[in-house]
Order: sequence, then C-alpha cells, then structure tokens
Amino acid sequence: MAEFMVNGTKLYYEIHGDPDGKETIAFLNGVMASTNSWELLYPIFERLGFRVVLHDFKGQLKSDKPAGPYTFAQHCAEAKALFEHLGVEKLHLVGTSYGGEVSMKFAILYPEMVKTISIIDSVSELDPVLKGFVLGWKILCDTGDGEAFFWGMAPSIYGPKFIEQNHEMLAHRAKAIKSNPNGYLEGQKILYDTFAQDVTMTDDLPKIQCPALIICGLDDILKPPKFSQILADTIPDAEYITLPDCGHVSIFEKPRELQSAISGFVLKHC
Repeated sequence: MAEFMVNGTKLYYEIHGDPDGKETIAFLNGVMASTNSWELLYPIFERLGFRVVLHDFKGQLKSDKPAGPYTFAQHCAEAKALFEHLGVEKLHLVGTSYGGEVSMKFAILYPEMVKTISIIDSVSELDPVLKGFVLGWKILCDTGDGEAFFWGMAPSIYGPKFIEQNHEMLAHRAKAIKSNPNGYLEGQKILYDTFAQDVTMTDDLPKIQCPALIICGLDDILKPPKFSQILADTIPDAEYITLPDCGHVSIFEKPRELQSAISGFVLKHC
C-alpha cells in the first residue's frame, strides 16, 4: 500500500504477489470501485507467480479528487507513469466497466506496453438509456447520502438473482458507502462526467493489436451485451464470452468464472 505523485495528483496503489515476477498484471477499477473490489480475483494471479498492481484512479476513493472532468487519456498517462515508476515495461490489463474503457484506451495509446487486455462489462459508445442511468446517478450523488445513493443505483448494476440472494451483503455495502470520506460522491460525479464526455472510441478500436478477451453478463442492463458485441466485432484479435445470470458487476457476481476465463486467457499469451 503506497502513494504515487503524478502531475501534482496523489494516486493510491498496492502491489501483491511476487514483486519481482516475470509477468505483471494490473487491474483497473470500475467507476464506483476501489482496489479492494478485486479481492475475489487477483489472488489466483498471486498463486501463479505474477506481480499484481492495483490502483485507484484520480477521483476514486483513496486517490486525490482534483477538479474535473478528466479524460481517459489522462487516466492512461497517469497509469503509465505509475507502471514505469514500478519498473514495468510490459503487462496484462484487466478492467471492469470504467476500468475496461481505460484499458482499451491504454492499449490504443501505448500498444508497446500491453500484452493482453481483458475487458469486463464495458462500452466504446453510448446510447440514450446509458446516458439516462449516468444522469440519474449524478442526481443521487446530490442527495449527499451514500446509503441512498447505493440503493438508488444498485438495481441498474446488479443482476436480479444476485440482489435476491445477497441482500444482506448489499446492505453492508450500502452502509460502507455511507461512511466513505467526504468528497467520495463529488468524485463520483466527476468520473461520470468524464465517462459521458470521453468514452466514445469505437472508431479507434481497430488500433488495439494485442489479444483481447471481452466478457459481459447477459443480464447487464447498464452496459448490455450489444456493447460488448461491438467490442468483439471491432477489436481485431478478440475473444468473447458471456456470463448467464449475471448483471453488470461480474467481479462480484461471477468471480470463479472470471478467474477461470481470465487466468486461462492470460496464461495462453504469456
């Protein structure tokens, strides 16, 4: 657990696994997430001898939250600076939602650094429904109540089966968000604006030359499979799998399936 300064902004990061591992894998967060959101996924790569890098983007929980909106290119440049600070020359990227979109942008901008990308529940363009969800989340942020915010957005990101079976866990997450430090919800609004203004990149996807794995929950209503199909059809060397009975938050809803799919894909390209 450490902090890295880049362009006057403090980024929180963590290193797990073998610090001298021959292979490095970085996990890039969804917009509402933090480094601990990957606790069900990254340990398999620790066991495989990888160096694992986690960090919060600026605007997220444990990093600074300067005025925005930002750009995906800024996130990529800051991540690149962090990776270079850690001595990483080439790595595998795994990103969910917002982090998947940053991963794709990173592979477009810095292809020489990327071995593979694994993209979970992400998009390269918007539609009116997705724009409406983002606007609704901004309104929820304005309540200033983290718990109300969580329950207001939860039905749009978790699959119905997961909500039914995990209500107690979700209630715990809602209370945890309520106790987040001041500035969390304002940081969220900045990131939503960044997403809405800068996520469109479908025309640039053919520039991604590394192997890509595209994953989407079949019950994802926020970023439904039609968006992942665009990624799979447009990125030149892409594999595509879907997860039944799974909403937008695959990293919580289907962690074992993700472990199997992503580890197999990454090892195939080491």
